[in-house]
Amino acid sequence: MGAGITGSLVAERLARQGLDVIIIDREIPGLGSTAASTSMLLWEIDRPLSTLAEVYGFDRAAQAYRASFDAVRGLTALVHSLGIACELREKDSLYLAAGSAAGSLLDEHRMRQRAGLPGEFLDHGRLHDAFGVQRAGAIVSPGAADSDPLQLSRGLLHVAAARGARLFDGEATVFDASERSTIVGLKNGREIEAKSVVLATGYVMPDIVCSNVHRVSSSWAIATVPQPENIWRNGALIWEDAEHYQYARTTRAGRIIIGGEDSDEIVEPVARDRLIPEKSAVLRQKLAALWPRAETGMEFRWAGTFDTTSDGLPLIGPVPGHRGIHAAYGYGGNGITFSFLAAQLLGDLIAGGGAPLLDDFALDRDAVPMPA
Repeated sequence: MGAGITGSLVAERLARQGLDVIIIDREIPGLGSTAASTSMLLWEIDRPLSTLAEVYGFDRAAQAYRASFDAVRGLTALVHSLGIACELREKDSLYLAAGSAAGSLLDEHRMRQRAGLPGEFLDHGRLHDAFGVQRAGAIVSPGAADSDPLQLSRGLLHVAAARGARLFDGEATVFDASERSTIVGLKNGREIEAKSVVLATGYVMPDIVCSNVHRVSSSWAIATVPQPENIWRNGALIWEDAEHYQYARTTRAGRIIIGGEDSDEIVEPVARDRLIPEKSAVLRQKLAALWPRAETGMEFRWAGTFDTTSDGLPLIGPVPGHRGIHAAYGYGGNGITFSFLAAQLLGDLIAGGGAPLLDDFALDRDAVPMPA
């Protein structure tokens, strides 16, 4: 269920396993959260490793981070092997201090080193010399990427269809699971009988899915006019050490995309979109402060609604109490990265395997207060 980037990745994986795959979506494929994504393929999770380690223990936190790192590498390898034209580019990420000091970033860097993760800490002077950015410090890390999310999603759907997957316009309203199979009842009165069902419906969750760790959030973004002469070094993916962080990347044409100003109070589409002019003006100011060389004239501006989780980890695995139904919800700033990971984990699970990560990403895990 769902033909956005998550559903596309899952469909590609299951079709590759030789399964009979049906994809349904009530909208035009990819024109939900996928089209609104800025498609920063980060392996760094929305919650710092140090924060996750404080709550879940170092080993569990490091396992999630390493899985995310491997997922970006796996996704880039998949795109290259399938020859999908989606402007995929391998990038460094630049994780900036949001305040006047960078001590917490230095601690984070040391913990990442302990976990075997790559990266280098830059103090204020080295950051300015290397990138021309005025912040107290940063961690620069290899292993990230960016792409055009809609081209990526539709390319994966095309590959899945070439392997026999079928795409239908449909909205699921009823789920009836038994020992043998699951019946999915559609709004148009038709039914689909399946051995396994994967929910990849983004922030629009069916009623059978319950989680105490997720919330809906809106984000706004702008794209400037092309200015390849004004791009920071190598177009690294930029984000901040803050809960509601600003994020920025470049495009192949030399535009600068900056987003953020997130809100979990304004999520209804009409109210969200009404704020686009106001939020766009703020983002232009943020861009000017971050990168004074930028020409801040806008060519595009938009908003999107996404889900996030309190611990920054995805919701992947069986839906409790509903045999044969699985969830693939890769939320937060790592949405596409986690979507690839969901495709791998659920592909293995449906084939009869398993993975310890499914316990960490379980839908019914307890909501744990996060350190400030």
